[in-house]
Amino acid sequence: MQKLSVFLLVLLLLSVSGCKKQDFFKTPNIVIIYADDMGYGDLNIQNLNSKIPTPNLDQLAREGMRFTDAHSSSGICSPSRYALLTGTYHWRRQHGIVGSFGKPFFNNSDITLPQVLRNSGYTTACIGKWHLGWNWEIKDSITGKPKDWNQYRNFPRPTEIDWSKPISGGPLDRGFDYYFGDGTINFPPYAWVENDKILVPPTEIMNPKQIGYEVKKGHWEFRPGPKVKDWNPYEVLPTLTQKVKQWIQVQDSNKPFFLYFALPSPHAPIIPNDEFDGKSQAGPYGDYAVQTDYVVGEVLKTLKEQGLEENTIIIFSSDNGPEHYAWDRALNYNHFSMGDYRGLKRDVWEGGHHVPFIMKWPNKIKAGSVSNELVSQIDLMATLANITGATLPANAAPDSYDLSKLLKGDSYDSPLREGLVHNTYASIWGIRKGEWLFINDSTGGHRKMPESFMKIKGYQLFNTEGLLFNMKNDPEQRNNLYNSYPEKIKELQSLLKTYQDQGYSVSRKNKSTSKLN
Repeated sequence: MQKLSVFLLVLLLLSVSGCKKQDFFKTPNIVIIYADDMGYGDLNIQNLNSKIPTPNLDQLAREGMRFTDAHSSSGICSPSRYALLTGTYHWRRQHGIVGSFGKPFFNNSDITLPQVLRNSGYTTACIGKWHLGWNWEIKDSITGKPKDWNQYRNFPRPTEIDWSKPISGGPLDRGFDYYFGDGTINFPPYAWVENDKILVPPTEIMNPKQIGYEVKKGHWEFRPGPKVKDWNPYEVLPTLTQKVKQWIQVQDSNKPFFLYFALPSPHAPIIPNDEFDGKSQAGPYGDYAVQTDYVVGEVLKTLKEQGLEENTIIIFSSDNGPEHYAWDRALNYNHFSMGDYRGLKRDVWEGGHHVPFIMKWPNKIKAGSVSNELVSQIDLMATLANITGATLPANAAPDSYDLSKLLKGDSYDSPLREGLVHNTYASIWGIRKGEWLFINDSTGGHRKMPESFMKIKGYQLFNTEGLLFNMKNDPEQRNNLYNSYPEKIKELQSLLKTYQDQGYSVSRKNKSTSKLN
């Protein structure tokens, strides 16, 4: 009897041990929260002089890993989103954004992160801003714009689209099981889309000069086009937040999920809800950033309430640097949304693409860790595929490095990334390798920086054919070394051309370096 009791005890211990091991290796849920036009310096935790409180993002960073040298693929919206979801530099497809009623950014042959995860058993959802195009069916001949709207492009009238038809080419055709959003907050149609259907057909036209509401800073920046009657832009962010919480609450705890929550904030129009007015010391934009932080907190709280926090990877970043309003914000409020970096949205200057980037995974990624490694949002696809055990086809994610080894805290002798291309439009290219950055123009800017801002920063113009900076010693890009290191310039020019010509920038052997278990 005693021997039988000992035997049963051993079986029980083995059973418990087995359960713990199974739980430890359980496939994680994944949530990517993607802000819009939020600068590196907008997060309080990485800007000691910030005028914007961001307690939820600061806490997320304290509970996970914060990256100090992370980048988006482009300095504008659609291209960075494409790159994040495919592990591919945007310029391999196109440079510009998708316009109103524009065609999809994707080719049907593109392999996306949600497709890869869904094939591995994940439930996938995209909620929020899409801005990657749909196959809209518009009549061959459109009425066009009113005569006094000369500054706008032609657009279809509400009667020139059959709103009852499903819309192809959107999130459901890119690997997502579910979509809900308004497409793009400042582009028509101004209507809610669920999966591939317009919920309420637009019957009116959005007049950018007569929105019916007051913007709290700057301009509405709305493109004209079809809208739902009584469309209220101030309801967009709260509605998306509620939809995300509801979606998380109905997930099966026994099946992993991937949620891509693409925020419309703090992108213009700058429209924080009234309860956030005055919550920052950086004007209405700062208040909108506070609301963005609040939304992040609501997502984190919902995950915790559902018992999902411990087995969920949370990733937060932004699609590019801050919009031009940041110049006035620096002058009027002494808040620098770009941090210490030169340039803004659109620029190849560092401020155009050097973005906030945080990853949290309890008990896997060390809490409070900070990485100074050069990384890109493009790297998420290879990294998450490795973590989840998903198989990447040979032609997938050609520019995506697996960061698993970095997330584990393992030591290594050389940088994970060989190099990283910086680009927005076809005219200016930059390439970073280690501490060195080469730009093939006398400027990294796609627009002139105000003299008042240049004066307070002490910036000088450059007159060399190209630019060379040591980013370790000069992250603010003040000291141009173009005439001092000709061999380094040749090396970087050659590497850039190789990446452009060969169709990939990372070999398959670098795609899976270390399981994060």
